[in-house]
Amino acid sequence: QVQLVESGGGLVQAGGSLRLSCAASGRTFSMNTMGWYRQAPGKQRDLVAVLGSDGSTNYVDSVKGRFTISRDNAKNTLYLQMNSLKPEDTGVYYCYDYRHNTWGQGTQVTVSS
Repeated sequence: QVQLVESGGGLVQAGGSLRLSCAASGRTFSMNTMGWYRQAPGKQRDLVAVLGSDGSTNYVDSVKGRFTISRDNAKNTLYLQMNSLKPEDTGVYYCYDYRHNTWGQGTQVTVSS
């Protein structure tokens, strides 16, 4: 069983930065494809970025060049570095373990204009 706990969200002004963390426990995720999703108020949960077990990355067009997904296998932690934040980046951010079909509880990110 895998448990995921996100942290690092908060309130930031447009143009600012945040780094989200997703700590995994229970089983290591070094070989797992992991993703970050975002759910804006009143909208569905959408994919933001994916990190494959081979190190490959994919981003939704709206965050390319601004967000970076990475992992530290020694710490069993997934990260999302978010720069040049925009109000439309506001939402609850969730990490997801594709192999174990497991979600974290989410962390709120609010970007003010």
